[in-house]
Amino acid sequence: MKTKVLVVDDSALMRGLLAEMISQAPDMEVVGAAPDAQVAREMIKALNPDVLTLDVQMPKMDGLEFLDRLMRLRPMPVVMVSAYTQAGSDTTLRALELGAVDFIGKPKADGLRSMEEYADELIEKIRAAKSARLRRAVSNSSAAQMRPAPLKNSGSLGWNGKIVFLGASTGGTEAIKEFLLGMPPDCPPILIVQHMPEAFTASFAKRLDGLCAPAVIEAKGGEKVESGRVLIAPGHSHMQIARSGGGGFVVELLATPPVNRHRPAVDVLFDSAAGLAGNKAVGVILTGMGKDGAAGLLRMRQAGARTFGQDEQSCVVYGMPREAFAIGAVEEQCALDEMAKRVIQACATR
Repeated sequence: MKTKVLVVDDSALMRGLLAEMISQAPDMEVVGAAPDAQVAREMIKALNPDVLTLDVQMPKMDGLEFLDRLMRLRPMPVVMVSAYTQAGSDTTLRALELGAVDFIGKPKADGLRSMEEYADELIEKIRAAKSARLRRAVSNSSAAQMRPAPLKNSGSLGWNGKIVFLGASTGGTEAIKEFLLGMPPDCPPILIVQHMPEAFTASFAKRLDGLCAPAVIEAKGGEKVESGRVLIAPGHSHMQIARSGGGGFVVELLATPPVNRHRPAVDVLFDSAAGLAGNKAVGVILTGMGKDGAAGLLRMRQAGARTFGQDEQSCVVYGMPREAFAIGAVEEQCALDEMAKRVIQACATR
């Protein structure tokens, strides 16, 4: 049976373009296209779509307000379609907090190949959304109160020199937030690759920095890898570690071709951890579609690192953790709400 998709966008041109792209997939059917939230609401009742693509900015009722009501009254998989702007990225991150499964930028008319790649990515995200595990939205104020006990007694902990390397994709923005909310302000160094376009990573880091106890920044290159600091790979470059003159590590950014169709790629980060940090590394792979990070996590484990994978029940999309588990890269699987605790234990001085 084909996946029924409803396209919601205030632009007639965009509705037509998205519908045409989605209809290329043999396993999908565009059952309708709505110009605003009011029409979309009636179409959802009449057509019962499997997945919704939703414009962030619309007249009458904006995408966020509509999404908020939808996820409370009639939860369903939603892929947000966002402009590559500062305002668009902030709104999209809020949409993911409200329960959207994933997002994609607006298509750009800058070449046939680019549009074909965009269509492939859109279709892939819709497929993943259909099978995704929907989660209950958590408000920012509630999230800020979710920090567990380590924050209160972190002064009694000492770190054993380990560095945490983490990778995620679909569902990862909220999973990373929950993971970091469990970290004390003086946490071990944490380096993160989240599959995300260039225009979104700075907003993502800033949002996390305002919610979490450690300092969270988008990497610019050259930063020291040190306790109390979380470094997010920018959307335009791979991130890896390199040795510094003082015996520690610094961050390097590489504008080299995509790996596993991604830049930044989790495997690039994990490979550098395996090669340089060895048994001083702790690898974590969270929710996401595809297999990026699985091979790198295996190399980390073979080099002596502790490795953790998110379990299926707590994943939005159990793709990357499943691939890693299948090849023996995951030493321990655990639920997302236990991940920070287990990683802290792995990094604490015994």
